[in-house]
Amino acid sequence: MPTTIHRSPIAEFSNLILRALVFICGLAALAAPAHALVEIDINKGNVEPLPMAVTDFVSQDDLGPQISAVIAEDLRRSGLFSPIQKAAFIQKISNPDVAPRFEDWRVINAQALVVGRVSKEADGRLRAEFRLWDTFAGEQLIGQQFFTQPENWRRVAHIIADAIYEELTGERGYFDTRVVFVSETGPRNERQKQLAIMDQDGANLRYLTQGNDLVLTPRFSPSRQEVTYMSFADGEPRVYLLQLETGQREIVGNFPGMTFSPRFSPDGQKVIMSLQQGGNANIYTMDLRTRATTRLTDTAAIDTSPSYSPDGNRIVFESDRGGRQQLYVMNEDGGNQQRISFGDGSYSTPVWSPRGDLIAFTKQSGGKFSIGVMRPDGSGERILTTGFHNEGPTWSPNGRVIMFFRQPAGAAGPQLYSIDLTGYNEQRVETPSYGSDPAWSPLLK
Repeated sequence: MPTTIHRSPIAEFSNLILRALVFICGLAALAAPAHALVEIDINKGNVEPLPMAVTDFVSQDDLGPQISAVIAEDLRRSGLFSPIQKAAFIQKISNPDVAPRFEDWRVINAQALVVGRVSKEADGRLRAEFRLWDTFAGEQLIGQQFFTQPENWRRVAHIIADAIYEELTGERGYFDTRVVFVSETGPRNERQKQLAIMDQDGANLRYLTQGNDLVLTPRFSPSRQEVTYMSFADGEPRVYLLQLETGQREIVGNFPGMTFSPRFSPDGQKVIMSLQQGGNANIYTMDLRTRATTRLTDTAAIDTSPSYSPDGNRIVFESDRGGRQQLYVMNEDGGNQQRISFGDGSYSTPVWSPRGDLIAFTKQSGGKFSIGVMRPDGSGERILTTGFHNEGPTWSPNGRVIMFFRQPAGAAGPQLYSIDLTGYNEQRVETPSYGSDPAWSPLLK
């Protein structure tokens, strides 16, 4: 699996299996300064998608059309772009180095145009290049090329989609990412749960555990290709760290009682979690270098599901200290604990947005479960989606999309879904089995 990207005139990333190198540089064409053709307003309701054309990349085999299909699907799923059906295309692009006939694309209302080429180098590497055109201004916005091993073609497609997204919106994309989740199989009373990881679009799925032990709440490190999760290996609840590149697993620590909801600090140096002792549970941090623990809450209630703000200065968590589950915010040292949720019902599973502006949560009210967001001071609460059982929100790295799991009424198991901050672009994320507890990775490097 890819582990690092260095974005410079020449950038590279490595593959866990083949340690493949990818190099990126701009094409020698005049590109206009970045400017957004799509304006994102999370308070507008349904955003009108930008009509655009993604042409089949010129190639000697099917790889060119396959790459362009992944690009188009990434952009479509964002809800901000509407790729036009290829049957409507007037011009057939045979040479992506030549400026297109802009009038042929304007007439079908393609406001942006993506063209490209895929070829094989003498050393066997794959070369993929693309250009993004503003058809109404008649100018190129961006052009890049990549070299990699052929088996990395899907990742190249995601990187191209991210470049297009950023150029057209002015914000970083989220397509070159992965999701770790709990894959569930078998009958409900004998459910087998494995850690699994996949690309954000559901491709390239692989399993990280064998399914012999119950696993819960996987979470990505913000700084390394590493996940933390809970496991009942040997019948004891423990928090583990798993290195994705090597497969090496280690125990964070042995704690008396139950351990809940481990999550990394923004710098990846600490794990924050809830430890149960007796009838109550409090929040602790552990320094991963020294293994020293620090207690942050000290109540007779159940304090759990802690999540850091992106600057690491504050922590949101849930607590029933007021009689039912509500959301609270405190300083990183446990001071200044304040309740922020005051609506009807109970609140749980809070997660701070990577942008720092919002907190996502699960809300239970009137026999239904909702996924919503609010500001860190508790104001501006908005419900994005409601159903029989929705839970476990996780943010895309640009803070514009939330993934969660849902078990519809009468369904045998949960499924993964995503929704953007407008609350209108809700889609199922296909997995081969039931899925729960998703956690979105940062952008791969």
